[in-house]
Amino acid sequence: MSSGASSVNSSGGCPVDHAAQAAAGQCPVGHGQAPGPRPEPKPVAGQAPAIDPRNNMPVVPEQHGGLSTARTVSSIPRADRYGEAGPSQCPGADASKDMWIYPSEQMFFNAMRRKNWDPREEDMKSVVPIHNAVNEMCWNHILEWERLHRSACGSPKLLRFEGKAKQTSPKAWLRSLVGYQRPFDRHDWTVDRCGTPVRYIIDFYVGRQNPNDPHSPSFFIDVRPALTIGGAWDRVRRLF
Repeated sequence: MSSGASSVNSSGGCPVDHAAQAAAGQCPVGHGQAPGPRPEPKPVAGQAPAIDPRNNMPVVPEQHGGLSTARTVSSIPRADRYGEAGPSQCPGADASKDMWIYPSEQMFFNAMRRKNWDPREEDMKSVVPIHNAVNEMCWNHILEWERLHRSACGSPKLLRFEGKAKQTSPKAWLRSLVGYQRPFDRHDWTVDRCGTPVRYIIDFYVGRQNPNDPHSPSFFIDVRPALTIGGAWDRVRRLF
């Protein structure tokens, strides 16, 4: 597809939950694996959540074991003025680095619980790497579009992330009218093109199952500039 679509098929244990990425940058960077199970502190109604001594993070009800708090630094450069652009969802930012940083297993698990999903602790070791790999793929597609402007800006950086799962993009809506499936998630990423903010739309679709591995998650992504005057011109240039 000319808009920058890419198929993904992973051998992870369950599909990526893009809707569960809120507040990934609100916790400090963790290192190493969390220790084994200990008695869990109980949160008190009306008070701030208790802190779990296994990982120094808020208590998650019904969690049975410790999850890693280690976070992976992405290859996505962080715009210097990211703090002025409003809150971003995932990945988070680490003030000591020039790159965006992904959430840990524990942070991802907490985010899914906050959004009333029912995550399994044992799935986090496969879900988080898949999530990170998909974000890297999205950034690579954006860089392909940004090459149209390499003479004006050779080092685009990511300014912010937004999850818009409930807002269907115009392209996805039009496709649904002729019988195509709707995306299960949508992200809007804003790139800092050497001082100029440029928004990209990313739709995530369920893909075809691999007959050799029918239980693995499969999906594809459609990445393109938002439908502004500049974005529409880029789409035409890329098409031809």
